[in-house]
Amino acid sequence: MTLRFYDTASAEVRDFVPLVPGKVSLYYCGATVQGMPHVGHIRSAIAFDQLTRWLQYRGFRVTAVRNVTDIDDKILAKSAASFGPDFEDEPGALRNEEWWALAYRYEQEFLKAYDTLGVSRPTYEPRATGHMPEMHALIQQLIDRGHAYPALDDSGDVYFDVRSWSKYGSLTRQRLDDMQGAADVEPQFSSRKRDPRDFALWKGYKDGEPTTASWSSPWGAGRPGWHLECSAMVTKYLGTEFDIHGGGLDLRFPHHENEMAQSQAAGHGFANFWMHNGMVTYAGEKMSKSIGNTVSPTEMLEIAPPRVVRYYLGQAQYRSVLDYQPTSLQEAAAAVERIDGFLSRASRVLPDPGPDASAGSVPEAFGVAMDDDLNVPQALAVLHETVRAGNTALTDGDLDAAGQALASVTAMLDVLGLNATATPAADEQANTALGVLVEAQLEARAHARAVKDWAASDAIRDTLAAAGVVVEDGPD
Repeated sequence: MTLRFYDTASAEVRDFVPLVPGKVSLYYCGATVQGMPHVGHIRSAIAFDQLTRWLQYRGFRVTAVRNVTDIDDKILAKSAASFGPDFEDEPGALRNEEWWALAYRYEQEFLKAYDTLGVSRPTYEPRATGHMPEMHALIQQLIDRGHAYPALDDSGDVYFDVRSWSKYGSLTRQRLDDMQGAADVEPQFSSRKRDPRDFALWKGYKDGEPTTASWSSPWGAGRPGWHLECSAMVTKYLGTEFDIHGGGLDLRFPHHENEMAQSQAAGHGFANFWMHNGMVTYAGEKMSKSIGNTVSPTEMLEIAPPRVVRYYLGQAQYRSVLDYQPTSLQEAAAAVERIDGFLSRASRVLPDPGPDASAGSVPEAFGVAMDDDLNVPQALAVLHETVRAGNTALTDGDLDAAGQALASVTAMLDVLGLNATATPAADEQANTALGVLVEAQLEARAHARAVKDWAASDAIRDTLAAAGVVVEDGPD
């Protein structure tokens, strides 16, 4: 077994060897909770959930951390707008909503989306607002080491000095002089910085901001810069050096570049691997609200069940672009139906192994694919090949082979987070009622077939098919 992952920092696929044998430390960027989750957020969460599940299957004890950015310029701006005359009543929006209440409300929306789509809860999910002492300590370290400075006026800002760190730009392979200035201050206040590219570690309190959104510090009241938050939190929960830092491709610059610079400048080894998932496009174009080609997780879940949505969002290799087409969820539904058809057919024929039965193992080809930088498309090909082999075994009456296929399919679905039990269960009362009605239809169809009333039999089958229940007739 050789696990290999693509490392953004070295721009190559490297053998993965954890810093501590048998354990893996993983940090991936969660949400800035200033709005409803979009499809990019959820794709990223599913990608790192797949990574976590695979590492666990390979026997590693994984400590996973996913942060919540609950203080941010956009959060404050949206809260302020709710108190103003131009308040837009978007779905779920509340008038006169304090910034912390808005952030918490949207945080719950993210958790609901994660849970609905079977994303496992991380080991820790820290909020930025709960880690001010750690941020202050990191800022002071950087000042003491000559890599940060208080603003050149009395604003209370503190900036990272990018020219003091010779490796700045190495994650994204950019030259410092080719970069644009960091958007941390208005142009008229640019004299606060030594260099336009210096980015804020601490933002001094400004008139008009809510006092609840500022914390006391050695440099005056204020709040943390976005990049600082993650460096402080990951260090608290995983230490100064850890195995994997992940996030969406759009976070490489400036967020992850700045994280890496400030952490390494503080003397931390920081991340051994940087892993970034690709974007989601719409019919080949970047999703954009301005041109109206976005699709949200909520909209997807109105079209298809959670397992189908998860299958779609997790079916591509995590680094590649995932393109959404109007037929994408239909195609994913067809794939899930083929899997479920085998599971249902096998469960009717094969004996129940019982709760104490040991879990099956994934096929070797599946393991090879997942070890190779999480090659999920190839792993799914193995899954569907096993489903076909299992159906053939059932048709041939080879129950041993069918049982082996069922165990393998179940193990692969567990790894991919696609087992029916991986997502919230449907309402049991409704499930029971549906089962009674379907069974009554099947009994009526069996009677019609027994008396050779083929028209009635076909009519019942067609009615069930229209309701999404597929009836297959086998030798038994």
